[in-house]
Amino acid sequence: MDHQPKFFENLSGTGKAIGVLTSGGDAQGMNAAVRAVVRMGIYVKAKVYFVYEGYQGMVDGGDNIVEVSWESVSSILQVGGTVIGSARCKSFRTHEGRLQAAYNLVQRGITNLCVIGGDGSLTGANLFREEWSGLLEELAENGKIDAEAVKKYAYLNIVGMVGSIDNDFCGTDMTIGTDSALHRIIEVVDAIMTTAQSHQRTFVLEVMGRHCGYLALVSALACGADWVFIPEYPPEEGWEDTMCVKLSENRARKKRLNIIIVAEGAIDCHNKPITSEKVKDLVVQRLGFDTRVTILGHVQRGGTPSAFDRILASRMGVEAVLALLEGTPATPACVVSLSGNQAVRLPLMECVQMTQEVQKAMDEGRFLEAVRLRGKSFENNLNTYKLLSHKKPDAELPKTNFNVAVLNVGAPAAGMNAAVRAAVRVGITEGHKMFAVIDGFEGFARGKIKEISWGDVGGWTGQGGSILGTKRTLPAKYLEKIAEQMRTNNINALMVIGGFEAYLGLLELSAAREKYDEFCVPMVMVPATVSNNVPGSDFSIGADTALNTITDTCDRIKQSASGTKRRVFIIETMGGYCGYLANMGALAAGADAAYIFEEQFDIRELQANVEHLTEKMKTSIQRGLVLRNENCNENYTTDFIYQLYSEEGKGVFDCRKNVLGHMQQGGAPSPFDRNFGTKISAKAMQWISKKLKETYRKEAGKVFANTDDSVCLLGMRRRNLVFQPVAELKTETDFVHRIPKEQWWLKLRPLMKILAKYKTSYDVSDSGQLEHVAMLPKEAVPAPI
Repeated sequence: MDHQPKFFENLSGTGKAIGVLTSGGDAQGMNAAVRAVVRMGIYVKAKVYFVYEGYQGMVDGGDNIVEVSWESVSSILQVGGTVIGSARCKSFRTHEGRLQAAYNLVQRGITNLCVIGGDGSLTGANLFREEWSGLLEELAENGKIDAEAVKKYAYLNIVGMVGSIDNDFCGTDMTIGTDSALHRIIEVVDAIMTTAQSHQRTFVLEVMGRHCGYLALVSALACGADWVFIPEYPPEEGWEDTMCVKLSENRARKKRLNIIIVAEGAIDCHNKPITSEKVKDLVVQRLGFDTRVTILGHVQRGGTPSAFDRILASRMGVEAVLALLEGTPATPACVVSLSGNQAVRLPLMECVQMTQEVQKAMDEGRFLEAVRLRGKSFENNLNTYKLLSHKKPDAELPKTNFNVAVLNVGAPAAGMNAAVRAAVRVGITEGHKMFAVIDGFEGFARGKIKEISWGDVGGWTGQGGSILGTKRTLPAKYLEKIAEQMRTNNINALMVIGGFEAYLGLLELSAAREKYDEFCVPMVMVPATVSNNVPGSDFSIGADTALNTITDTCDRIKQSASGTKRRVFIIETMGGYCGYLANMGALAAGADAAYIFEEQFDIRELQANVEHLTEKMKTSIQRGLVLRNENCNENYTTDFIYQLYSEEGKGVFDCRKNVLGHMQQGGAPSPFDRNFGTKISAKAMQWISKKLKETYRKEAGKVFANTDDSVCLLGMRRRNLVFQPVAELKTETDFVHRIPKEQWWLKLRPLMKILAKYKTSYDVSDSGQLEHVAMLPKEAVPAPI
């Protein structure tokens, strides 16, 4: 970056008062946002107030608006819902109600509001802001406040965060609570699949989403549902016949179960509702299948927030406080939101207008427009679902005569199977013959390769580990044999799904092109490793699942300390030399420290951490959590740190240690990993098709690709999915420690420290610019869900 970093130290909150409230329907992760606002506010020396029960509390005043301390938000990070309550408020819709609310705020000097809620709550906040000076003048006329107060509290700053499980707000990729709601849905679907399998049943699942089909669509994508009904994309006339034909075809292919997902707001093309009962009756009458309906209801709102939602809400909360500190009378009310993995600020009313446009388009029957207005991510989910769920009859498929092989390389990562499924199905749709290689490069050399069909990968999305089998072996010592297998099976392109070994493997294969013509074919890599240490990508398949495992375990460990008090836990995470899991796990679990290789530490820092924990034990929060990456330092081992803490903490706290180990590689993939794996892999396969066409030499009758840009890694970079030649990524790689030289998440490190009460400097160069809600151009690439 060429600009000078801008640090927030020069932003002081002294003399400012911030009110934080949650309003509208609750969502998991709201508490993480509340915690971040409170702690960041106190950190910059502002006063922070809870407004209990949403706008109702603001109107009622009294004990509903209370100043809070650092400890007030301890232990709420892992709690679902909202601890400060939320209520529908009729009186705030009246002028008198807002007048009373303004009076209650002025009494406490609050002129900064952080509102966490849906579009209704945020629209209300904006109206309040616009009326503010008028309300104060009215209060002065009524003798409630003096002229001095009118001048002193002249304007109200509003920053919103969107908390809604429906992900129905335009301008943000993910709203707080959406990922957790998907976790709940997928847990239920996985459980239902086993019983449906036993009895050869059809299940109709109804999920939330009165006006937005995001949850239905993404869960259908994540579990490979047979059919999905959403309000934005009603089925065509005669859908009843089409659906029944599809269900019976699936049964004929030996599939023992059918899953149909219905959003509660699903409609047909005449705007008539399609209910789960209607779908069930249809299946029973037409096909006679044993069919059951399951309505998920409020289960989706409940439970503990996922790691993604905790990190998202913590980042948004800190960003919201920065936005309030920088606010002037001229700044419009804004929402802090997420684009790719970037925190951005957007004008609140632009987002609200766009959100309302979607509903308008749906009401008027302009459904394609509604899908487009929902944003690129939604559109991409829909297109990917359509691509993968319905197999065209063989007669309609193109025939390219190309053979494409797919293999897994490195350690297993949850989501690999979803990626293989997407690759195989997209490949077949594009007209290629797909081959699966068993056990990585080693299996390739031994000829463990077989053709794989559409049906072979059915039901793979929810499976953990690697069904194809995976090995860490690199290809260098088997080049001769792999070339021979590629020749024998006439393989024209390679798709490698794996971690750092997959990246090294592609470098070795492209270096061997001089000697072996067989390797002169398009090759693409999709990053899949729990360590998230692949250069060229901010995320890799499997890291989110591992992060959730770490977060769940830390929650349990913290709970075990609630009875014993004064206990510090040292937890070792995986990741090789990459500190992603330790750092993000610490942020999601509310840890006191995280030791990572990328940020060298010495005995003085260890000493400072012990002192920090000793101070903490004097407060009402009598437990500590410290994460350590497995390779962060060869001498300061987990045992060493455990013994040091035990000795130094004698008489103040006792210590326990925990090595999480391989549980981080196991388990069913999280919704994020299933969808990221599915979408990134489908895109990689489309790239292969394009490259095959470009590199086919008619005269020689074969594919010949020997340029750097025919060996690529597809990675998520900031806001985009990008194909990068592996040769160009060499300069970005630290090969000794197997990590990228620059890692985006290190910017979030100070966040964890601030929320754990350490003094630190935080580079805010990336924030602060108010962007506008643009309709994305057609070719813009979405963020992963």
